[in-house]
Amino acid sequence: MEYSLFCHHFYALSVSPVKKKLGLLFIMLLLWVYMLYSCVGYCATMPPSLVVDNSNNRAKETDFLGKYAEAESGRPDLVMSKLLARPQSSWTDVESDYDEPTVRRAPRDFSKDEVDADRAEEWDDGRRVSSLSSFSNGSGSKKLPQAIIIGVKKGGTRALLEFLRVHPDIRAVGAEPHFFDRNYDNGLDWYRDLMPKTLEGQITMEKTPSYFVTREAPARIYAMSRDTKLIVVVRDPVTRAISDYTQTLSKKPDIPTFESLTFKNRTTGLIDTSWSAIQIGIYAKHLDNWLQYFPMSQILFVSGERLISDPAGELGRVQDFLGLKRIITDKHFYFNQTKGFPCLKKAEGSSKPHCLGKTKGRTHPNIDPEVVQRLRDFYRPFNMKFYQMTGHNFGWD
Repeated sequence: MEYSLFCHHFYALSVSPVKKKLGLLFIMLLLWVYMLYSCVGYCATMPPSLVVDNSNNRAKETDFLGKYAEAESGRPDLVMSKLLARPQSSWTDVESDYDEPTVRRAPRDFSKDEVDADRAEEWDDGRRVSSLSSFSNGSGSKKLPQAIIIGVKKGGTRALLEFLRVHPDIRAVGAEPHFFDRNYDNGLDWYRDLMPKTLEGQITMEKTPSYFVTREAPARIYAMSRDTKLIVVVRDPVTRAISDYTQTLSKKPDIPTFESLTFKNRTTGLIDTSWSAIQIGIYAKHLDNWLQYFPMSQILFVSGERLISDPAGELGRVQDFLGLKRIITDKHFYFNQTKGFPCLKKAEGSSKPHCLGKTKGRTHPNIDPEVVQRLRDFYRPFNMKFYQMTGHNFGWD
């Protein structure tokens, strides 16, 4: 009898309305915590826009320099880095005026104007690091890049990188690290720390177009990993030079005319190959330097023209080259008649269509047709050699 009475009271208590509500609230709380944890883990795996904490970088650099001498005797890779970092006076960095978004090492180099310009160059797709990710380390780990877009300036590298970031197996840095040309003394640990976290099977990438014309870059990338895959976006060197000049003109309206910069002597028609806008387009010359370290099978040349006319086709070649499934297809693009190039229907991390920033698709100034023809005559033999070296005819006149 006593046992039955006890069970009756216990049962009545357990099924009371208050207990039911408390139990329901407890279950809802558990579900909310689980969803929050899942969201934090997912956000941490998204490729964030690169944010440079200058105070932390300065501390890291000081620590790195302080330990360099001690570590040098026991780490052959640092010895190699130091040797390769010595400047070679026989080659000029023709990308010294490059102005794409880039990683800076000191606060004085990263002015407000530069930050604003960098944001303008990025895709306006609203991708930002979720504040939730600060509560979790997330999944994956930071790795050195297995593939790098090494060139060329004004060829379409920004568009290619943003198109590739749609692929779920590609994670890439948004800003240009300029590690192998400007920041090499910072060391590989500094470089790795710039990369986004990746999961098993994902590829880490970065793009810095000035690498293609930097004499030391091939040896330095080879020292990091001889298996690195290299991608070069090339474009008709004449239209590339005009586009290069147009970008500079938009920021420095008082520079000389395109015609006056093109020639050493207008009367004789002697082309000034020391001007970076001209020198970058001599692709065969720069490729010779890369072939000393990497076989042609590790270098993919993407047509800047076809990246506009047939983005899905060129992206298919890139995905094959990287050993990835062809996920980026025609369904991802639409052609923007105003800008004159393709845009993404849905950029990564967004449900809306997005195009490159307002600085893309500038109107080129009118160039003397005679100057254009002389430039085409100048580039023709170099183009022919480039076609032979790559086994691919890009169709430039």
